[in-house]
Amino acid sequence: MRMFKGIHAVVAMLVWALPGVAQDQQPMTFFVASDGPGNGGNLGGLTGADALCQRLAASADRGDATWHAYLSQAPTDGLPRVDARDRIGSGPWHNAKGDLIAANVADLHEDRNNIRKYTALNEHGEEVEGRGDQPNRHDILTGSDSMGRLFDPDPAVSTCNNWTSSSDEHTTRVGHHDRLGGANASWNSVHNSRGCSQEALISSGGDGLLYCFAGD
Repeated sequence: MRMFKGIHAVVAMLVWALPGVAQDQQPMTFFVASDGPGNGGNLGGLTGADALCQRLAASADRGDATWHAYLSQAPTDGLPRVDARDRIGSGPWHNAKGDLIAANVADLHEDRNNIRKYTALNEHGEEVEGRGDQPNRHDILTGSDSMGRLFDPDPAVSTCNNWTSSSDEHTTRVGHHDRLGGANASWNSVHNSRGCSQEALISSGGDGLLYCFAGD
């Protein structure tokens, strides 16, 4: 009997050591929202955006974590400045399939991150349409520069009036989740939208989608 137990233990150790054998998958702590609220850049402020991330995460059985939208906020009308990088915890972050997105905040904002079309999945582990797809939905709302800080202190220019406007008098900064198109192909800061209406966001290759992170 002892011999069988010993063989069993050796087999278990070999299976654990074999490359390609599935280990315990890390829980999802990052996703691209499968849908926005459908009201352009009016997300109901940061609170509404966080609630959207939380609801979508719950639909994928990850509502037990606390989720925040990767969005910056301009200091105006009594609101404090908020940089997106400071809202999301310290990492590490994994997608719905357990792939590592970034180990920490510094890696997330350098080329050490793993945000690409095939890794920047939605909450259900599905790829989000990008450049070359119909429709293209690669413009992701951030209001941020490439380091995750507020792109411009004027909320009308960078944050759709702090995520309360669906007017084309306002714009917002967007990134490309597939890192295609634009001069720098950044995941979080490529260009400004044509406006903040749903139609304007769609016209430039977006759909009012967000990055969602589970933080500390």
